[in-house]
Amino acid sequence: MLLAIDVGNTNIVFGVFEEDTLRATWSIATDLNKTADEYAVLLLNLLPREGLALSDIDHAIICSVVPPLDAIADELIKRYLGTSPLFISPGVKTGVRISIDNPREVGADRVVNAAAAHRLYGGPLIIIDFGTATTLDAISEDGDYLGGAIAPGIGIAAEALFTRASKLPRIELIPPEHAIGRNTVTAMQSGVMFGYVGLVESLVARIRKELGGKIKVVATGGLANVIAKETKVIDEVNPNLTLFGLRFIHAMNRSGGK
Repeated sequence: MLLAIDVGNTNIVFGVFEEDTLRATWSIATDLNKTADEYAVLLLNLLPREGLALSDIDHAIICSVVPPLDAIADELIKRYLGTSPLFISPGVKTGVRISIDNPREVGADRVVNAAAAHRLYGGPLIIIDFGTATTLDAISEDGDYLGGAIAPGIGIAAEALFTRASKLPRIELIPPEHAIGRNTVTAMQSGVMFGYVGLVESLVARIRKELGGKIKVVATGGLANVIAKETKVIDEVNPNLTLFGLRFIHAMNRSGGK
């Protein structure tokens, strides 16, 4: 079995694949202070809940946008699985040609998402990832990564209102029933949630105009399902897009294929 790990700024997502089947997924908060042993304890407690054990896992692949955790993730795999993980890094075959000014600037997660989305849905397409940042990535018909847009994530925007305005409360990130809020909480929910719907629709329209033709829009990330219900521009929601991308890339590098 394959253990796929997506290390993000807010959460770390673990996925276990048995051949093509995603057997289990878990998401835990990213903590720079945790050791490899502490992350192992969490994993050891999660696996049995899905009828799995560390001994079932033969390989591991890691996508990380948090460099301070790279060594910890590497130690976790080597100590507890007895194997070396494959990191998404320059030199690893992804099947994605990066066509921007400085290819090294592109986050590993965005490359992995591009590999997965093109494999699953073809191209051209737009990938929207509702993570710590909200990113929109443009992928060509041939699967080339063309660039995209980066905006503050929905959680960051809501937290900024709470921390920077003394009279505004922390809110639950759900759409209110009406755009006209009748109290502070629903007014904030309207501004944040519907505001991001408008952001997504506007950026999708602009990117579609630049790409031309019929473009599929695929969304992933924690709030993808919530936002997708409020707009018609999102065609597919795949919360495990990054994990599937990791599986595809791992298979590609094991087989030596392109």
